[in-house]
Amino acid sequence: MSKPFASTGDTTEQRSTLEELAPGVYAFTAQGDPNVGAVVGPESVLCVDARATPTAAGEWLDSLRQVTDKPVEWLVLTHYHAVRVLGASAFEARHVVAHSGTHAWIQERGAQDWESEYRRFPRLFRDAGSIPGLTYPDVSFADTLTLALGDREVQIRWLGGGHTQGDVTVWLPREQVVFAGDLVEARAAPYMGDALVAQWQAGTLDAIESLGAEILVPGRGPALRGDEVRRGISETRDYLQTILTTVRSAHGRGASLREAAEEARAALEPRFGDWWIFEHCFPFNVARCYDEVSGLEPQVWTAEKDREVWAALQS
Repeated sequence: MSKPFASTGDTTEQRSTLEELAPGVYAFTAQGDPNVGAVVGPESVLCVDARATPTAAGEWLDSLRQVTDKPVEWLVLTHYHAVRVLGASAFEARHVVAHSGTHAWIQERGAQDWESEYRRFPRLFRDAGSIPGLTYPDVSFADTLTLALGDREVQIRWLGGGHTQGDVTVWLPREQVVFAGDLVEARAAPYMGDALVAQWQAGTLDAIESLGAEILVPGRGPALRGDEVRRGISETRDYLQTILTTVRSAHGRGASLREAAEEARAALEPRFGDWWIFEHCFPFNVARCYDEVSGLEPQVWTAEKDREVWAALQS
């Protein structure tokens, strides 16, 4: 029997928690739902990611307004996925910032991703009718964009291919805090449908680790501190390496996609099977790894393709 499609069976609202990580630096974490954050300067605020709808973003902003009434000058999108960007209009930000690769993929596949994610995880799209359309950055960059919030330096850094081609981290060197977006997860399965997996599990995670952060905000899960930072990066790497190595080996022996998925499940479940969104991500992750070892670049995910892959690997 097929499992309920993706996260359509997940209807339990999660409690979000506002946490001050350093003076004026906040994370809003949500028990396995996508995290967001903010950095408060003397005159304005920089926000990290936007949630899936303006209504969902408004809930985050209501909590942020408990600690500051300063306007949002910068809204940084860590990547292009709909659950991260479609709530942007609620911020009334002066500038929306993203990597050039994110800008390109919003133009190329943003509409398909919107429909795909809405169908996969409807609970996150509260009041979907409030979305005015796709979110486009007005500021994009190739490698590093450095901003000043008063005397606080904020570096928005692209460290290599990963969860998508355009993921960025938001790094506060003085405070040693990094917002890693979905490049690092904490006890949540990384979604790999758009991933550059080999780059992600090696050079990109190495670059994040080399920052030497004392506090890391993952894409999902609680904020990590001290030794937890290294552990979170290591566990994300281990998941990626386990699935990629298993699928590569199966593919090399001529195994079908379904056969590769069976081997990947056996390799992953003992250690990672209880992670948030493990089942949601599993078929899409196997499919992407199979494509990558076949030499294919990340494909455009449509709602129809989602259903086909789910039916093939989760039934």
